[in-house]
Amino acid sequence: MSITSAIVFFAVIWALVFYMVNPFWQRSQQEDGEIVPGTPASAPVDPRLGLKALITTAITIVVFSALFYVIEWEVITIEDLPAFGPPNSR
Repeated sequence: MSITSAIVFFAVIWALVFYMVNPFWQRSQQEDGEIVPGTPASAPVDPRLGLKALITTAITIVVFSALFYVIEWEVITIEDLPAFGPPNSR
């Protein structure tokens, strides 16, 4: 895997994990009881994006490391997958 591929792969995993982490610890203005005029009641009060970015980065490092190991050392190859491997010769 080239360095460019690794960076893109890391960024894609990071974005996917961020979408999963983002809804946690989120309170809406309606839940907080103070709705700012001109904003929807469902708008977040304190999104804590810095904390969520740190958590996302930590999770992404673990997931990326595992997938990098599997890809780089060919633990599982495309031929190992039944749908993509060579046909069975019986």
